[in-house]
Amino acid sequence: MPPMQAHTEGLTLFGRDVLSDPRANSESTISPENGRRYRATRRVTVVGAVVNAFLALAQLLSGWLLNSQALIADGVHTLSDLITDGVVLFAAGKAAASPDHDHPYGHGRIETLATVVVGVFLALAGLGIAWAAGQRLVDTAAATGPAPAALAFAVLTLVAKEGLYQYTHRVAKRIGSRMLDANAWHHRTDAISSLFVLIGVGAAVAGFPWADALAALIVALFILHIAGRLIVRSASELIDTALDAEEVARIRHTIMEVPGVKDAHMLRTRRHGSDVVADVHIQVAPMISVSEGHRIADAVYWAVTQRHERLRDFTVHVDPENDEDQARSSNLPLRPEVAEAVREAWADIPELDRLEQLSMHYLNGRIHLTLTLRLDGACTPADLNARGETLSQSLQGHPRLEGRLGEVKILYRPCTTDVHEKP
Repeated sequence: MPPMQAHTEGLTLFGRDVLSDPRANSESTISPENGRRYRATRRVTVVGAVVNAFLALAQLLSGWLLNSQALIADGVHTLSDLITDGVVLFAAGKAAASPDHDHPYGHGRIETLATVVVGVFLALAGLGIAWAAGQRLVDTAAATGPAPAALAFAVLTLVAKEGLYQYTHRVAKRIGSRMLDANAWHHRTDAISSLFVLIGVGAAVAGFPWADALAALIVALFILHIAGRLIVRSASELIDTALDAEEVARIRHTIMEVPGVKDAHMLRTRRHGSDVVADVHIQVAPMISVSEGHRIADAVYWAVTQRHERLRDFTVHVDPENDEDQARSSNLPLRPEVAEAVREAWADIPELDRLEQLSMHYLNGRIHLTLTLRLDGACTPADLNARGETLSQSLQGHPRLEGRLGEVKILYRPCTTDVHEKP
């Protein structure tokens, strides 16, 4: 038999839940997905390192033997690629490790840091080329043209560098690695550098030695531009810059599609290497149970993580109201203090011994109480309503609860009902 309601007022239920990614584990091992990403990154990087080693040797020797300053400068530039390839390979192995005790969010930021390192090396290489080109432009009288055979090595370098860019870029796009894509752009700047070297060597062979230095200076400026962009983007990631507004809007749209979600607020996102970390507050109906609120939060988690593949860690917080707009309840007493206040207020009232259940709901800066009493004897609804009003007023006037209570509801349950929860 359902409980009889003596004093009818609203009831709310406050549900709160925090969900974390169940795919994470505490061991510092490499997950299958991260393992595939690492193997692909390692394979591409090793291929790039071998090609760069061959090209650097060929450029330096041909530049020295064929009197081409442009080839020597491009060879030095290629040597810098070997260093960045080593940085990428090292960082890819570290970033692929699964979350552990010291790094609960994983190691994706290692990729971000490595991208900054690649950008710094690009900037240094660009400055070096610009300095050498400037010196050659100032001292054009001492410049001598290279041998015609230098054109063949310039063509070989251009083809190899562009091939490395295309190969690395495709793999980076397939596995979603910003770090590997940064290294691909490094290969592209090398290819453009080699193109200008080819033009400069050709012009120098044709009788314009200053063209080689001018082309090198243009390449240096382009390299510095790419390096600055990589450093700025990665630095913004290190300081937890949010995703683009369009991506955030798509995530919020996915959240709002889940049945039971009334609103979503405080949606925060940040990049974590190639992945994304986010958290959100969802508002649900205030009178549902804690378990239903938990179920809705669970549905939100899976809907978002399945539709947005880069989102690896997502925390969902359940609210019965928009806590950005409503009064906070953090200063209100917890159950032990409220239960003690009820005992004190009803110390001389026989209903205290009949109290079987106390439900508390925090909403809009107030405590809303529902008290279920065992009904002994026959009473009319009018008598129960009057008695419920008296009991409610005694709680409202208690010093511990005065000004802190919202709605107080008194319910009566037949004595045959087996309810054991005590305050």
